[in-house]
Amino acid sequence: MAHDHHHASGGDGHGHAHSHGHGHSHAPADFGRAFAIGVALNGGYVLIEAVYGFASGSLALLADAGHNLSDVFGLVLAWTAATMAKRRPTAQRTYGWKRGPILASLGNAVILLIATGAIGIESVRRLLHPEPVIETTVIWVATIGVLVNAGTALMFMAGRKSDLNVRGAFVHMVADAAVTVGVIAAAVAIGWTGWLWLDPLASLVIAAVIVAGTWGLLRDSLSLAMDAVPPGIDAGAVRAYLGGLPGIDEVHDLHIWGLSTTETALTAHLVRRDATGDTELVDRICRDARDRFGIGHATIQLETPDGAARCGLRPDHVV
Repeated sequence: MAHDHHHASGGDGHGHAHSHGHGHSHAPADFGRAFAIGVALNGGYVLIEAVYGFASGSLALLADAGHNLSDVFGLVLAWTAATMAKRRPTAQRTYGWKRGPILASLGNAVILLIATGAIGIESVRRLLHPEPVIETTVIWVATIGVLVNAGTALMFMAGRKSDLNVRGAFVHMVADAAVTVGVIAAAVAIGWTGWLWLDPLASLVIAAVIVAGTWGLLRDSLSLAMDAVPPGIDAGAVRAYLGGLPGIDEVHDLHIWGLSTTETALTAHLVRRDATGDTELVDRICRDARDRFGIGHATIQLETPDGAARCGLRPDHVV
């Protein structure tokens, strides 16, 4: 469970309280082995898929190889970020490298969308000029891919709801499995009908599936990178809670943002007539922020009405 360390201090009508917990914290280190196995399996499979993709003449298989290669890069990026997030803070980097996984999940989504665009362009070209495909080779190679991708996805399933970085890896692996099933279906259909255009058509369908699955990851990671309120936290409820505390007349300069893909921070100025240090109130806010809202790093500043009137951060439009 997360722990809190906080203090309140008087002086000039200001008190400060800090909570250094982890809220909904699930250590990225727990997935280090999953990242390592995922990189090894997918890296090896990319080589196999690329060789047999050229040998069989299947665009769908080559597109899947390119997509898997982007996933290997994505997994390495996510793994590196998860490792960076464990580094201790320094005088210059007071939050350590906790923002690393957010940037990694954003990069993961962007890489995937770029790879998908390349698949789409080549698919359109092949639709206009179909080329022969060796279906049996495609089916066997793609079957191996389904097993690799599904197995890797299972390793990340446990952490996908609590860590956006792990979710990025999970989405990648599930998308890969879906892609490879599509490759198999197209190869089987070509064997039955002889319709060569099914191979590039399958690639286009695959590209659409990947974009649909990646869009949510891109949106959430971009929001966290821009210090938006993390998904699952109701900022209005937090403001209402703080404003409803005993003796609190006003709440301003309230900010809620993600320190990392698993940890959330809050700062706020609370106005009360007696703004001297109140350890009991500080304890209550820090405890409730963590337990009720999943915010493990809370910093509270107490102000008197006179102090609030002088506070340059009081207006809602001032950040």
